[in-house]
Amino acid sequence: MTTPCSACPLRRRPAFLPMSSEELRFMERFKRGEMIVSPGTPLFSEGEQSRNMYTVFSGMGLKFKSLEDGRRQVLNFIFPGDFVGLQNAISAGMQFGIEATTPMTLCVFDRSRLGELFTNQPTRAYSLTWISAAEEYFLGDALATIGQRDARERLAWAMARIFGRLTALGLAEGQTVPFPYRQQDLADAVGLSLVHTNKMLARLRLDGLADWAGGRLTVPDVKRLGDAAMTDELIPPPRPIF
Repeated sequence: MTTPCSACPLRRRPAFLPMSSEELRFMERFKRGEMIVSPGTPLFSEGEQSRNMYTVFSGMGLKFKSLEDGRRQVLNFIFPGDFVGLQNAISAGMQFGIEATTPMTLCVFDRSRLGELFTNQPTRAYSLTWISAAEEYFLGDALATIGQRDARERLAWAMARIFGRLTALGLAEGQTVPFPYRQQDLADAVGLSLVHTNKMLARLRLDGLADWAGGRLTVPDVKRLGDAAMTDELIPPPRPIF
């Protein structure tokens, strides 16, 4: 059964800006439906052209870029409320892949109707621009992290970012958030070997900064973790949801 946009529980999370009733009515017409995928399912494959774009209703995934020899750079962790697939509208094929890490429910949109959105709903079109600009900002910060932060700082930065995003989504239980990924995924995100990542995670745990075990990430003091990462961007500001 499809959830109406007006009843979407994500809209009430502190991570997202409110939508007007006019925007909600438009989105309910714009939405094609919902799709459920199992862990490991590709949402997009590199080089693929797809008619679909998605907003993650529930579940988590992974966005990555692969090299010919099999090496991989994780570009981002995909969480509820994230919008993916916009690149389909402007390129001949996806330049990265996205796959489900957990079971996911996706709100499905048809990219061929983007012109209708920009013509008839400029507020929603601005939201897409905002989302794209925020992703550009994040990728710049991630590049600076991989290029300039040392190994401990990289892991602290990643953990602070992840904890902040999931807290804003209302997924925290005390100082703990779900993070059901593999150490290899995190290593591929911060540009470290699996062995080095494991050592740095142990160091963060011994320092009382972060403990990631059993698919759960615990951060006793997010300010201290941010200081270790040399960042004060701990909880992201509210953003549009598409």
